[in-house]
Amino acid sequence: MKNIEELKSTGLKATLPRLKILDIFQNGAQRHMTAEDVFRVLLEERSDIGLATVYRVLTQFEQAGILIRSNFESGKAVYELNEGQHHDHFVCTSCGKVEEFYDPEIEKRQQSIAKSKGWIVHDHSMALYGQCAECAVKAK
Repeated sequence: MKNIEELKSTGLKATLPRLKILDIFQNGAQRHMTAEDVFRVLLEERSDIGLATVYRVLTQFEQAGILIRSNFESGKAVYELNEGQHHDHFVCTSCGKVEEFYDPEIEKRQQSIAKSKGWIVHDHSMALYGQCAECAVKAK
């Protein structure tokens, strides 16, 4: 019931594809997903929702503020639930894993640098690229 109300509060009708895709983001093991990742989960669930519908719903969710889209160096859009909390990302260049982090010292330093340059920052995103712990071990 919560998902239906959440969709209605954004002005979207609670259709089966929207409910299933929202559930994947809210209850799935993976927090950052491409459209293809979502489609793969739907296929595993034997759902008959097509890839074009997945793209359409993800775009609608982004426009409604339910999801946030990031474009990392892979060139693919990666979506995550918009939980209203700022965070930055580590992106593994080997396997594509995305991990969130928040560091108040980094945030303060960015504001300090912006202020020293006369900038007023409204928003920002930061992604650090490298190898995740698993890939770094494999590479040794």
